[in-house]
Amino acid sequence: MAAVSVFPSPGELGAALARSVAEAAAEAVASGGRFTLGLSGGSLVQLLARELPAALSAVAGSEPSRWLVAFCDERLVPPEHPESTGGAYREFPGEDPPRFELLLLGVGPDGHTASLFPGHALLQEQNSLISYLLDSPKPPPQRVTMTLPLLNAAKSVLVVATGASKAPVIQRILEQQEPDPVPAARLRPRSGRLRWLLDREAAAELREPPAP
Repeated sequence: MAAVSVFPSPGELGAALARSVAEAAAEAVASGGRFTLGLSGGSLVQLLARELPAALSAVAGSEPSRWLVAFCDERLVPPEHPESTGGAYREFPGEDPPRFELLLLGVGPDGHTASLFPGHALLQEQNSLISYLLDSPKPPPQRVTMTLPLLNAAKSVLVVATGASKAPVIQRILEQQEPDPVPAARLRPRSGRLRWLLDREAAAELREPPAP
């Protein structure tokens, strides 16, 4: 079962998230010389912008110059476009999926994560690591995204959710066993760690909210 931490405010959640990123970076650089990080957009951008610089200063060895940073999904261009981040990932060599040290993901009120949406055919994708969709139910309709095989190959996945609008779907994901789970409930790293970082409002409908 995934680890879950609840924080009194988005600010405290952001500080913990930034520390987790910095510590993961230091560990990866020390062991392999490079830190691979997948980023999502939305509210994560502001959380990291506020908190990550201080965390990097506080954690020795995090070495941002040795980071390889990618986006978990992309909204602007199809994968064959020369500016497509997603298209670049189709060129990874080898038979096994590339393994990111850390992925930071959000979750929508409908349970989507990255650009994987409930009921969409991409949830069944097993071969492509990066794919595209032209019919996203959330505008804009044209997106590229990491698929579940790539997301679930990561060494560590942090899912961040803040605000009362997320509370119902958080309760579904963490406390219900559904036959057709929403995309965020399908995050199950095969040999890695999954952790949810929630503020108090997002955790409000959990029967027994965990401590930070």
